[in-house]
Amino acid sequence: MSDAPEVNRPVVTPVRVVIAVCLVAPFVAMLWVSSYAKVDPTFIGIPFFYWYQMLWVVLSTALTMVAYKLWQRDQRARGAERVQGGAGR
Repeated sequence: MSDAPEVNRPVVTPVRVVIAVCLVAPFVAMLWVSSYAKVDPTFIGIPFFYWYQMLWVVLSTALTMVAYKLWQRDQRARGAERVQGGAGR
């Protein structure tokens, strides 16, 4: 048995909170229909209702990609800690 204390990282970290916000934001934006259920302002003749939703398609893709990259980085960091912690035993 190793004399070094085992370090357990908390499950809820700032990175995981950012990941959650990235994944929840599109749902909140789309479920709050009264915020975008209007015609004006139009963009190149397209009513606000439609171009707002199409904008969220792009934003959702970007936010999901950011969340995925942060998740990968978090998992690699946790895996490296497990390897280092297990090497001393």
